[in-house]
Amino acid sequence: MQYSPLLERYLPKLQSLMADKQTSVLDLACGGGRNGLFLLENNIPVTFADVKTAALEQVKQSVSSLSASKQELATYWQVDFEQGNFELSSDEKMTLEQVKNKALAEHSFAAIVVFRYLHRALFEQIKAVIKPGGMIVYETFTEQQAQFGHPKNSDFLLKTGELSQLFADWKILHNFEGVVNTLSDAQSQQAIAQIVAIKPKYI
Repeated sequence: MQYSPLLERYLPKLQSLMADKQTSVLDLACGGGRNGLFLLENNIPVTFADVKTAALEQVKQSVSSLSASKQELATYWQVDFEQGNFELSSDEKMTLEQVKNKALAEHSFAAIVVFRYLHRALFEQIKAVIKPGGMIVYETFTEQQAQFGHPKNSDFLLKTGELSQLFADWKILHNFEGVVNTLSDAQSQQAIAQIVAIKPKYI
């Protein structure tokens, strides 16, 4: 599976955020991990997060083919975003509000990457757990996507200008909303929104 060109474009900035090696990039709802794997291959620590055990097992299998030094940069987080329980360990369950508070103190990330996933209730948590000066890279479908194929449910489709408005108080490096052609998918056209932004250091 091909990683997003956005990550390649902003790879130098993502690498610069890892200078202290004390943090990682969260690949949120990682699925098969294609984007996080690209970052790992470029020596960026990644936390792969997904609700599905099978998805994380697939990622682990892919990571196992990398060098030992790159394998050490990967961590795995099974998390049920939509039920409001963050599964941090077998004996610790937390509500979203508890996670928000804990994450601000202990579980922050240098960057978060999100592709083809939308759960609006998580946006405030996403913004909170990114360190000041850190980065968001977000891409998913817009309402126009319904005319091209799945998803069609408005719960999973961004409204016009919604993504850029959510990060309006951040430093916007890249902002796109429109229809793109794709040869790597069964659908020849997709309607997406993208944003790459830096969290202000004073937040």
